[in-house]
Amino acid sequence: MDSVDVIEGHLPNCRQKVPSKVSVVDGKSNDLSHVLSKYIHDDAVYAKVRDLLNCEMEVGLARSTNANATVKMFITYVQSLPNGTECGDYLALDLGGTNFRVLLISLKGSSVEMKNKIYSIADELMIGPGYKLFDHIADCIANFMADHELNGKQIPLGFTFSFPCHQEGLAVGRLARWTKGFNCEGVVGEDVVTLLQQAIKRRGDINVECVAILNDTVGCLMSCAFSDHSTEVGVILGTGTNACYMEKLQRVELWDGINSEPDQVIINTEWGAFGDNGCLDFVRTDIDKEVDRTSLNPNKQIFEKMISGMYMGEIVRRLIVECASKGLIFNGHIPADLNTEGRFYTKYVSEIEQDEDDGEFSRTQQILDELGVIKPTLIIDCQRVQEICRVISERAAFLASAGIAALINRINKPNATVAVDGSLYRFHPHFHNLMLQKTQSLTREGLKLHMMLSEDGSGKGAALVAAVAHRIRTTSSAHSS
Repeated sequence: MDSVDVIEGHLPNCRQKVPSKVSVVDGKSNDLSHVLSKYIHDDAVYAKVRDLLNCEMEVGLARSTNANATVKMFITYVQSLPNGTECGDYLALDLGGTNFRVLLISLKGSSVEMKNKIYSIADELMIGPGYKLFDHIADCIANFMADHELNGKQIPLGFTFSFPCHQEGLAVGRLARWTKGFNCEGVVGEDVVTLLQQAIKRRGDINVECVAILNDTVGCLMSCAFSDHSTEVGVILGTGTNACYMEKLQRVELWDGINSEPDQVIINTEWGAFGDNGCLDFVRTDIDKEVDRTSLNPNKQIFEKMISGMYMGEIVRRLIVECASKGLIFNGHIPADLNTEGRFYTKYVSEIEQDEDDGEFSRTQQILDELGVIKPTLIIDCQRVQEICRVISERAAFLASAGIAALINRINKPNATVAVDGSLYRFHPHFHNLMLQKTQSLTREGLKLHMMLSEDGSGKGAALVAAVAHRIRTTSSAHSS
């Protein structure tokens, strides 16, 4: 097997050749290259990013420096991965927005059967008393169990709770703050698992125990680990970005759990905040700083703002406007839509990069038409817009690769699989290959890595965490008796 292994069947276009730089032959090509040069770096720069992240992770893991760390390195208390012996029915609860899901996961050997239902959360519940929100969630769990004839059964539940939490145990997580439009009173600082169990107890008619709370990054790792037991890293590359990985306990100074086998634990890095202390300023551009300054959280999530889908389209838009203002594209004309913040969507980047340089550029033409670019759009303009998209996508993929390489080097195992999920990774035509190539070039010699698309980490992954917790508890009880 090659040192870089593409998992066949897990991602469309996974064998596509990464496009080479567009060749532009007219007199303005040098000017465009100058504008884009600030976003193009060699391996030495990405190696520096890799090493800086490793240093920041050490700060987060150390007891004496964690309080001031930007990369917080949260302990998840998940120590074991699926080993293939898990079986039975498990519930998963996925709460992270105005809708939430209840799932039933049935494990039978190597097969997984999933059933789920989406429930809505009314606006008044999002800002009302916390107990009403959890009563509603318990009502929906009961409804789901009735629909699937589960009443009377005792079923373990894994809870994906996608809000900032301070985790104190596998099934203990205190809400740090509400986000995403929620502001329920009486929840901040409280253990959300306890609040859920109290709501279930108030009903009195369902027998459900929440045995684990987790975030979607851990779920991503666990979902892949069920079929590939060498999975050691989980990465989200979507609207936001984050990563988790399996760390040795002796490196985790804040560990307050039991020091028994396995001597490892999954760490939720929260790497989106990497660079909040200024250490990444050497790769940030004026446009990066403008995007940060006009965001909802200035000076926060600096690494995320150079990578994730929430910001990539805006970086491209501002670059297009800069190039147009210098007369490099559109004959210097800037349509009103392109002057509107947030109007160039990240999905446009993926669609434009799917265009072949065949003299047509049909997708690019359609997008530019939607944005009010004056017709006819010249092919040279399409080429330049595609080049701008390519450079920004490549930078994002390479920054993510530097982060993954730091994790692979820390794990230091001969073979490790990286589970990846998120819309940016799923739908961008070249992200997968770009990341494979660059991560391998930044990884210590002799370490082989594989990348695998994760399926439904927030649902399937949550149930698998519950299944592993149930297996360990059952085994421990059998040994003690």
